[in-house]
Amino acid sequence: MLRFAPSPAGDMHIGQLRVAIFNYIVSKQLNEDLVIRIEDIDKERNIDGKDKEILEILSLFSIDYSRAVHQSDSLKYHQKMAMQLLTQKKAFSCFCGDAKLEELKDEAKIKNIPFVYDGFCETLSDEAILEVNAPFTVRITKADENIKFTDILKGDFDISADEIDSFIILKHDKTPTYDYACAIDDMLMDISLVIRSEDYLSNTAQQIHIRNALAYTKKIKYVHLSNILNVKSSVESLIDEGFLPSAIANYLVLLGNETPKEIFTLEEAIEWFKIEDISKDAATFDIDKLKFINKKHLELMDEMRLSKLLGFADLDIGKLGKVYLEEVSTLKELKSKINLIFESKATCIGFEEEFSKLKECLKNSPYHNDFDELEKYITEKTGLKGKSLSNPLRYILTGENNGPDISDIYPLIKNYLGEIVK
Repeated sequence: MLRFAPSPAGDMHIGQLRVAIFNYIVSKQLNEDLVIRIEDIDKERNIDGKDKEILEILSLFSIDYSRAVHQSDSLKYHQKMAMQLLTQKKAFSCFCGDAKLEELKDEAKIKNIPFVYDGFCETLSDEAILEVNAPFTVRITKADENIKFTDILKGDFDISADEIDSFIILKHDKTPTYDYACAIDDMLMDISLVIRSEDYLSNTAQQIHIRNALAYTKKIKYVHLSNILNVKSSVESLIDEGFLPSAIANYLVLLGNETPKEIFTLEEAIEWFKIEDISKDAATFDIDKLKFINKKHLELMDEMRLSKLLGFADLDIGKLGKVYLEEVSTLKELKSKINLIFESKATCIGFEEEFSKLKECLKNSPYHNDFDELEKYITEKTGLKGKSLSNPLRYILTGENNGPDISDIYPLIKNYLGEIVK
């Protein structure tokens, strides 16, 4: 079992999507289930609707999963396991207030050493605990041996027991801390492989310590992916800017990876992708490279599908979109080009009189299948030729003063001429 565990505390960023994609690919390769775990245990950070938005984005990228769950639904299990640890003296109640903890942190800062809880409450007797009428947290006892684990990308780790503090597992309101909830959930879900950002590498030893304390012996494999630098856009904003999900996924698999070809689908990547070959170094996000890949995916797209994405259901509009791909690289830019064609045009600067003549002529023109026929008809009716004909005619038909050859555009918009010349 693999899991993708996003928090509903903000927009999904590119690094998170990359983690989701890699989990999806590897789950398919291993023929194991992928579960989506919405880590919503920190209620104060949650944003309404973000959980649904996460699932919608995964659907948009065709990332299949066996089920989606909310971490908060497992609260009773988090608390039950904490009670087990307390009973076994592998955790203890801590009554130290914020002021006391801040004092300890200040002392550590002055001595220039990492903050470590001094263990005062661990020595309290059961009788003393019963006499205390104050809010308390639950802390796990310190590890009594080093924590060892292997990261598939980054190698072997041997974390000294002294580095693992008696950290809090249940807060004052008896909700779990991140590391504790994550460790319990991975155990309950029988997770076999964790693929996540390297930002969570430092959490791994604590999570293993929690499961060790609960006598959980299954060894979970880890892959901590290096970060992506220079990312200025969320996944949603890239979609809004006209980047295709297929192109974004293509780019994120390509990033920091050696692939047999540059342009591919996720389904193709499942055949040859190797998680252990991903670069250990941070990758730099390159928007120009993404635009190049996006353009390639638009070029390969079925013309009817492209037409529908442009708001039509006409093969000719799909072909028209392909013509304009000489100039643009995103769906948003492409829509802008097509919208200009159908926008009302008041005049053509520098050719005002010719524009009026042409517009009137086109309104009364019979249907012409061929552009040369149309051009001949206009010349006979108006006497216009050369730039006096080509410049205003291009503007009437496209809304622009330059662009692809009109003879390539006209056959694809001839059925809309009445709507264009309104």
